[in-house]
Amino acid sequence: MRRIAVLALLLPLAMLVQAGPATAAVSCHQINATGAGQGAAPQAGDPPGLIRTVAQIRGGGLLQGTTEAAFEVTGPTPTGIAFDGGITFTTNRGTLSVDLDGMLDLTTGDFQASGDVSGATGKLDGATGTLTLAGVQDLLDPAGSFSETVSGEVCVDLGANGKK
Repeated sequence: MRRIAVLALLLPLAMLVQAGPATAAVSCHQINATGAGQGAAPQAGDPPGLIRTVAQIRGGGLLQGTTEAAFEVTGPTPTGIAFDGGITFTTNRGTLSVDLDGMLDLTTGDFQASGDVSGATGKLDGATGTLTLAGVQDLLDPAGSFSETVSGEVCVDLGANGKK
């Protein structure tokens, strides 16, 4: 009888402890990085006016590594140009792509661009978020050197798919 009473108590508890599907452990990471870069050579097949850049990103946590970007001028602004295009961050964990819209002031060299994550690979696969790049381009440097800050938030499950 005592055995039946114990089973009667344990059975409902056992049902509560059943293994269920694993839930995602998405965590959001604040990005506050710096970058230094310059213009990059055009690639075969680039449309006229396409602007390419490369940069080294430091202090970026998830995004520490390098970037490659390609921008098209979309129109004039009162003191410069508006542009859009994509940037890809390459890290030791994977890649993260962001579609950017921005402006460059041709009187000061100040620029700012922001956009949403549009794709990711490797440990960053499935990432979401928004980033802003802001900085200054040296308008007198033929190489187009610039310094920038990268800020925003990237949310990703770093443990998904065995990517620990």
